[in-house]
Amino acid sequence: MSNSQPSLILVLNCGSSSIKFAVFPVDADPLPRTPLWNGKVQGIGGPAPNFGESGVEPFPVELDAEHPHTAALQFIQERISKRLDGRRVTTVAHRVVHGGSRYWAPTLVTQQMLDDLRSYIPLAPLHQPFPLKAMGLLLEQRPDIVQVACFDTAFHHSLPKVEQILPLPYSAWERGLRRYGFHGLSYDYMSHALPERHGDLARGRTIVAHLGSGASLCAMQNLESVATTMGFSALDGLMMGTRTGSLDPGALLYLMEVERLSLEEVGSTLYNQSGLLGVSGISAEPRVVVKHENDPGEAGERARIALALYVRRIVREIGALTAVLGGLDLLVFTAGVGEHNAFVRERVCRDLAFIGIKLDADANAIDAPVISTTDSRVLAAVEPTNEEWITARYTQDLIGGA
Repeated sequence: MSNSQPSLILVLNCGSSSIKFAVFPVDADPLPRTPLWNGKVQGIGGPAPNFGESGVEPFPVELDAEHPHTAALQFIQERISKRLDGRRVTTVAHRVVHGGSRYWAPTLVTQQMLDDLRSYIPLAPLHQPFPLKAMGLLLEQRPDIVQVACFDTAFHHSLPKVEQILPLPYSAWERGLRRYGFHGLSYDYMSHALPERHGDLARGRTIVAHLGSGASLCAMQNLESVATTMGFSALDGLMMGTRTGSLDPGALLYLMEVERLSLEEVGSTLYNQSGLLGVSGISAEPRVVVKHENDPGEAGERARIALALYVRRIVREIGALTAVLGGLDLLVFTAGVGEHNAFVRERVCRDLAFIGIKLDADANAIDAPVISTTDSRVLAAVEPTNEEWITARYTQDLIGGA
């Protein structure tokens, strides 16, 4: 292929059951917020995986049962090749959940870096292995392609030490046991989007609620992270779809010492069997659980208490972060649940009325950019996240594309 062909950045977001991708032009300045096209394979490892992309409705795909992620990556590569139309992918950018204490800036992928990142797999076992698999395959099969890793922990590099250190013996800090924070690419995007929409208000005391299958809050001042709810691992903080969030460590000791659960069983319980799914027994998704609140008997009771606990944990942590900030000017909801579940936002804002939030029910019902009333002391907002764009932008900056 000729080097005069237009170059593209492929952004990959590889998870345990899905691989999302987005394609951006390398040389665009400014980089458009909307990709040239995007898509995803979902249901990886399950009985019915499917693929969809811009302009194409999802359709079933067959993936090799032994190596489904490798097969999904290969399928994505084939689909992208069909739409290149004389262009070429010269750079692949990866969202990586954990960079540890060593990696916090966008970094060119090397074998040494890949080996380092594998040591962080125990800190994010649901997320960390999968982008590393993609990086390794590309290093082996396409060494001509530049690869860049962008880290979810990076945005929280600005956290003060008091927010990073754990109340363990100080030697734990020295060994790298600390609160890292996650969802940083989402929060980083918010640091660009919020001042565009809300002006100087966004530079004040802001809390962003990233509510998806994983969930966390970030307290921001001057568009920088000053506190966050996720810590050493992606288990901390808010109750999530299948994860516990903050949990008394004594409960873990009990599970192991009295109920004799193995480490593997405890890990599976904490990551895969708890949260909304575990308490409700119905689903990890609030929009599904809410449909069962009026069910008779135990099913309805469990649905109600699961959602009440889910909301309570969000409200409780917003209260804590408001104290850290010394007040609150702007509360922003983002990610799948935050952007699209009006009833979750309504319940959270209802319980935060004491800090001056007044919800506009009509605006909230249509997921409007501003969902608070004009006389609300705190502005409540909905802002779609765009982790793919921020990843592509940092990649463009690193490789000097624009």
